Amino acid sequence: MTIPEYQTLMLPLLELASDGEEHRVSEAVESLADRFQLTVEERETLLPSGHQTTIANRVGWTKTYLAKAGLLEAAKRGVFRISPRGHELLARHPDRIDKKMLEQFPEFQEFQLRASSEDRAQPTAAESNTSSATPEELMEEGYQRLTARLAEELLERLHAVSPARFETIVLDLLLAMGYGGSRPDAGRALGRSGDGGIDGLINEDPLGLDVVYLQAKRWEGVVGRPVVQGFVGSLEGNRARKGVLITTSTFSGEAVQYIGMIDKRVVLIDGRRLAQLMVDHGVGVTTGQTYAVKRLDLDYFDDESA
Repeated sequence: MTIPEYQTLMLPLLELASDGEEHRVSEAVESLADRFQLTVEERETLLPSGHQTTIANRVGWTKTYLAKAGLLEAAKRGVFRISPRGHELLARHPDRIDKKMLEQFPEFQEFQLRASSEDRAQPTAAESNTSSATPEELMEEGYQRLTARLAEELLERLHAVSPARFETIVLDLLLAMGYGGSRPDAGRALGRSGDGGIDGLINEDPLGLDVVYLQAKRWEGVVGRPVVQGFVGSLEGNRARKGVLITTSTFSGEAVQYIGMIDKRVVLIDGRRLAQLMVDHGVGVTTGQTYAVKRLDLDYFDDESA
């Protein structure tokens, strides 16, 4: 069983409300999750933003669409119940309720028209009828695509910079991630001893209670186990316990497997992860446009708040 898309939830949610009782969205989420036999993992699956579970987001939009069509109505703050129109629709025993069916109601047509005029980036009517994504999911999917493209551009740029500049960029990233303390004391060069050597070390915390040994190289091909073993050997030679090996390319499966077999704590960062970390921590990138997604403040309309 996978997480049902919001149009699949429309009929079950209206049936849930058919008892005429008042229901909260949170209760509906649990009830529908039980009905579709979602696993714990599926119930806890988050949107890419990490702010809301996918099932809660989809149930929330299902409730919104049914309400815009006049099939559900607000009983009080955060609570909904079925409307007379909702009872009438269920009396027809529909096999499925989707956005195409909701378009028979003028209120829903008006809602769609307003949404279309306010956001020209929304899918067309044909796309909306078949889409399984909520507006938040569509927005976050677009964000993920833009971020992935930016990461690719960053990786291309990293391949073009000089070795010295590359090491500086790595240091800037680690500082942005909270390592190193102050900028002057952040990185210390240890000299070069070949591919198996250590490029430098950085404080793991601002107080310098522990250090992490670094090697950052712009390899062109796949980094195999011998390179990783050489780095681990250099850690042993320096009596170091922790290390980070960074490359603009990729690590072989044997190299990754080897790291899981040793006692030392070594983190491998390949090019894609490096670029993504730079995006996440604002290194080498700037903010082009910010969109604030606002939500209704129900407390503001509470009489007791006046």
